[in-house]
Amino acid sequence: MSSKTPLLEVIALDAADAEGAQAGGADRLELVADMAQDGLTPSVETVRDVLSATDLPVRVMLRDNGSFDVGDLEGLRADTGRLIDAGAREFVFGFLNVDSEIDLDACEALIKEVDGLPWTFHRAIDRTRDPVRAYDQLASLGCDTVLAAGHPNGVASGLSVLQRLAQRDGGPELLVGGGLRAQQVHLLRAGGVRGFHVGSAVRPGGWQAPVDAATVRTWVDLVKS
Repeated sequence: MSSKTPLLEVIALDAADAEGAQAGGADRLELVADMAQDGLTPSVETVRDVLSATDLPVRVMLRDNGSFDVGDLEGLRADTGRLIDAGAREFVFGFLNVDSEIDLDACEALIKEVDGLPWTFHRAIDRTRDPVRAYDQLASLGCDTVLAAGHPNGVASGLSVLQRLAQRDGGPELLVGGGLRAQQVHLLRAGGVRGFHVGSAVRPGGWQAPVDAATVRTWVDLVKS
């Protein structure tokens, strides 16, 4: 079930984004590379730059391709070690098998690498056969957060699933993102959602432009008022 404390997480690509998100009052960052593929593992250099630019918690993506297949697992394990050495202390990952179920083997391999550090299972859950059942499975994997839109097409199509997830007892925190729009926040909050995740919504200039602090502030007010 979601925490009583509202949280706004902002997608960051670099240090400028981190600074804008923090200036606007965001609570946490999700650090990724290559939004054309919906977010891949950032470079060690970028992680160091971002950690130097902000004191917000930073969740670093572990993903090497645009699908939810694990891809090069050994490469991801090596990346995890390098990123921890660079200062990363929170992560984001999640993989599916050919049956559109959670790839437990791949996830457990990275869980060993992160060795107790907090992590989010990302929107792979939206492509499982049964997101509610998958959410309950994830409690046993030990992630503290699940990022979901409730549907592969985004929040607008997934509201009913999100409301069901928000009512689960125990388990990970629900973080809602994926085409999230400001007008959806009130309904989601009324249903028990307290965690919100935004990317393009806080970039009026598009993905080529940095996170806009004033827009982040608007979202903070919306999520927390």
